[in-house]
Amino acid sequence: MSTSDQQTIIVIPARMASTRLPGKPLADIAGRPMIEHVWRRAIEAEIGRVIVATDDIDIAEAILSVGGEAVMTRPDHPSGSDRIAEALEIADPGSDIELIVNLQGDLPTLDPDSLRKCARLLDSGDADISTLATIENDADEAANPNMVKIIGTEIGDKHLRALYFTRTLAPSGPGPFYHHIGIYTYRRAALQRFIELPPSTLEVRERLEQLRAVEAGMRIDVAIVDACPIGVDTPADLENARRILAGS
Repeated sequence: MSTSDQQTIIVIPARMASTRLPGKPLADIAGRPMIEHVWRRAIEAEIGRVIVATDDIDIAEAILSVGGEAVMTRPDHPSGSDRIAEALEIADPGSDIELIVNLQGDLPTLDPDSLRKCARLLDSGDADISTLATIENDADEAANPNMVKIIGTEIGDKHLRALYFTRTLAPSGPGPFYHHIGIYTYRRAALQRFIELPPSTLEVRERLEQLRAVEAGMRIDVAIVDACPIGVDTPADLENARRILAGS
């Protein structure tokens, strides 16, 4: 089935707690809170229902005020994946939805087409989860541990099967580096399995949650896209997003 044939939902987990940029979901960008920009990009993708999953009433009201849908979740979730799973049970108690897109609430410059490409990777094949990456040819940029790299094998045009995720500079030898973009699409059964797994050894060591799935033998496919959205984690990131989206 294609994404148009399957029931798809985009869930945007958002919470106010952030050590480097407290309250960032409601940070003003071009006259709108950041969470609204992300919600609008998700709506523009036109691949399914969009909900914001949050434990904060102000975030929920910001989305409700523009006609969006928000789901209140518990405040004690250890990860965004767990928050998404709770929101899914609330929003879809009949289990009709097949594909779940996990879209982080701090990507206001996201290209909606990237969401479509991520979801389409699960149209066929054996992948449990899909995600995104861009090509980085500069080794100095790739050496930054904040830039997560994907080691993968090509299985099609702009299509990889992920073998590993790492903060180190890898793989060695000539060739591009694949800069991971933290957006995921899960098959429903894969999301349920993932949240039931305990944190894995490599996940803890690399501080990368997706390695839990890799270590459990779950298949993650990767779509290579042209543009990497700005992840707003610091005041400098926020100013950059404001510059890009000025007048939007």
